[in-house]
Amino acid sequence: MPGARLVGREAELDLLTQWIREVAGGLGRPVLIEGEPGIGKSALLQAARSRAIAAGCAVFWGAAEELGKSFPLLPFLTALSTKPAQTDPAAAAESLVALIDQLCAQSPVVLVVDDLHWADTTTVSLCHRLARSAAQRPLLLIGAMRPLPRRDDLKALRRAVDRAGRPNLLRLKPLPPKAAAEMVADLAGGDPGPDLARLAADAAGNPLYLTELVDALRRCGGLAVRAGTADLTGAATDAPATLHEAISDRLDFLPGPAREALRAAALLGGEFSVDDLAVVTGRRPAELAPALADAQAVGVLADAGDQMAFRHPLIRAALYDELPASVRAAWHRDAAFALLRAGAPAPAVARQLLPAVTDLADQEIPLGDWVTDWLVEAAPELAGQASAVAAALLREAVGRLAAHDRRRHLLTVHLSRALAYQAAHEEVEALVTSTLPHVTDASLLVDLYDALVTSRDATRLGFEETLAELDRVTTENPRLPEGARLRLNVLAARVELKSGDLRQLEGRARQTLATATALGDRWAIGWMCSVLAACLWAQGDVQTPLELLDQGLAATADDPGLLDPYLVMLCNRGISEAELDLFEQSHTTLTEARLLAERTGKLGRAVQLQRSLCQLNFNTGRWDDALAEADLPESVDASNRFQAHHVTAVIAFHRGDPAARKSLAAAKRLAPRVSDVGQWMLTDALAHEVAGDPQAALQVLSAGLAEFAGLIDTELWLADAVRLATDAGDAETASTATAEAEALAASSRHVPRRAAIVTHCQGILRADPRLVLQAADGYAEIARPLPQAQALEAAARQLAERGDTAAARVPFVAALDLYAGLGAEWDISRMRARFRTYGMHRPTRRLRRPTSGWGALTAAEAKVAELVALGRSNPEIAEGLVVSRRTVESHVTHILAKLQVRSRVDLARVAAIRSQPAGRVK
Repeated sequence: MPGARLVGREAELDLLTQWIREVAGGLGRPVLIEGEPGIGKSALLQAARSRAIAAGCAVFWGAAEELGKSFPLLPFLTALSTKPAQTDPAAAAESLVALIDQLCAQSPVVLVVDDLHWADTTTVSLCHRLARSAAQRPLLLIGAMRPLPRRDDLKALRRAVDRAGRPNLLRLKPLPPKAAAEMVADLAGGDPGPDLARLAADAAGNPLYLTELVDALRRCGGLAVRAGTADLTGAATDAPATLHEAISDRLDFLPGPAREALRAAALLGGEFSVDDLAVVTGRRPAELAPALADAQAVGVLADAGDQMAFRHPLIRAALYDELPASVRAAWHRDAAFALLRAGAPAPAVARQLLPAVTDLADQEIPLGDWVTDWLVEAAPELAGQASAVAAALLREAVGRLAAHDRRRHLLTVHLSRALAYQAAHEEVEALVTSTLPHVTDASLLVDLYDALVTSRDATRLGFEETLAELDRVTTENPRLPEGARLRLNVLAARVELKSGDLRQLEGRARQTLATATALGDRWAIGWMCSVLAACLWAQGDVQTPLELLDQGLAATADDPGLLDPYLVMLCNRGISEAELDLFEQSHTTLTEARLLAERTGKLGRAVQLQRSLCQLNFNTGRWDDALAEADLPESVDASNRFQAHHVTAVIAFHRGDPAARKSLAAAKRLAPRVSDVGQWMLTDALAHEVAGDPQAALQVLSAGLAEFAGLIDTELWLADAVRLATDAGDAETASTATAEAEALAASSRHVPRRAAIVTHCQGILRADPRLVLQAADGYAEIARPLPQAQALEAAARQLAERGDTAAARVPFVAALDLYAGLGAEWDISRMRARFRTYGMHRPTRRLRRPTSGWGALTAAEAKVAELVALGRSNPEIAEGLVVSRRTVESHVTHILAKLQVRSRVDLARVAAIRSQPAGRVK
């Protein structure tokens, strides 16, 4: 077709070319191209594509489609020519990040995601993640989208891309008059005369409209070129007045068979295979060839590798929209059936079936019995890969089946799982509770209650009702098979763990575990070992749970169907090891478990393990590693998000970081929805103390002592409570907190940390620096630097108050050194101010870690930096260090910021210069 030359976009193309050169040199970046339909976004990208290939870049191109917007990650899967490695979209996204890392390790990559305005939320989320970390790879990520709709996720992506100092957001405006005239001249074959120029002005600088307008004039004989000037003829009276009319005019020139074939092609999306078109039309590819050739000749279709594509989405939309909704829905339904008979995969069938269900929902047009039979087989795959699609299809199918139909009950199980993926817990509640009275199949009964328990666990509502229902079902159904009864009892125990009396639960849990062992039900054994271990652990017994967890792990090992309880128990084992102060052992257990969860697509469990590693690193003083682990994936559950915000806030408060308030506010919003009460008390009290209100901090901890006595989470702040109470002259609260510490230590004599906490509290209460120093030694033996520093500070203060500043100086300096190692600037400033009154000053030697340069890197960051400098990719580094790719990604972000470099290539240069021996001065 004429008009292939890109006109009026020279500046934008030059900028893209510059960025292509940069990515070829190792510097990645995200880019967004934004503009109205037909403004030339795709044409600009196509022009840049050849330049990227010439620069040695691998180019991958995917586009979102209106018909595919309910299918997660479709643009990425199309671009990278792959299939989802996991059923969970979030886990599939992780696999795609790994694949992109591998491709970037082979060559610079240009990855285009066109038509982002139609993309699903998981695709946009992945774009956001890649945008934040693009500088870590030779990756030029380019997204193109219309300015509308103004979705929240797209606005967040736009903000991430359009960072200050990096003009990565290109807004394509209408062509200026001179460029528009130049484009018309190219299209018409001559400079536009006055009449053509006036008509072209109505196109308002939209390149697609200009193209369609000139082609329409040429087809109707309304354009003539004389002496190098193109202008209108008398036949131009019917020139299209709008872009829509211009496209319709082009389609009117299609022969009947071609138009009919293209209507069917429009059902398949912007791109389609000739084989699929043959299936849905019932014609052989050879029979379709003339129609497709006609469509190419008039500029409706274009080649797209091994597929065909509509030249512009608006052209496909015109063909698609000219059919009445009911007719179009019937075509989609028949296309789905044809693809099913041809052996198409479930997502391809569902892609056609979804619009049929949407458009036929309020009409008396049958879907066909085949849909129900197909869903029984396809639902498990769809519920994981495309939960929104599965929910829409299953909701419609369930609604068309009788209440007593077993197929309805089975589909309800799958529907509840699809809805759970979307966090539609209220709908799960209504769906399951309305279905349960009609269910007689014991296995489906267990599955439905499992869905209900999972949903109520997520909302933390309805625990008492759930326990009552499970008790009623098991007591009122004497014919219930023993295996089903056992599993319902297991579900009841899982609920009671979150809401019941732990001492009463312990006895029932032991009985249920004995029954599970006798029946050899490995699922029940695994879950009950986990429940009983958690029950004992919450009551202060941290030794027995390890034995129970080992029993449960042995029962569930090597069974893919029991991977979920296996990962739960690995996580709990790592936490139990940490409770026993076996920190290195805990780190190994949690890290290996997280890698297993990531490999097997259990991203939810991987997040829980990452959260546990975050807390472990905080406790052991590896605060920068803790912050790396606190960078959780988006859309995780409240408990995990709370933990991340809690750790981030506490570290930020100690470091004097103003961002602490933001993390505190986020944690506060989530606190009512989680059970980590002790951690919230610590965060809230610390915020008050940093703000200069120790009395308010004491009130928070005093309330916690009254409400949560006996729970192990209180140990996090018992020493703080004693310190604040002693300073305030509140002997009663100080004694109560000390007694609480003594009770916790008595219930778990195998935990060195709790012995140190007791000594710490007693030393402050009795104003005995000998005891407090003993506590500091106890913390040192188990590598707990923050409480060690706090104990040393308390001992130094007690000695200084006695006038023995010489003896106070040793713990004073040691505490400052520990705080400096943590980067705890608030603590250092507080100590300096307090001890100045005793005539004690900070030593002159440097305590603070530099904020920039190689010296600013933590040990973990330095190790990662060395591997990056050696050319290792993120996946290679993660495998070598046995950590998560996300952790490596977070470390690299911090490294680039601290070294003040823009890319891995720059980092390698810095490392090379650093490793060179100093030259002699001549």
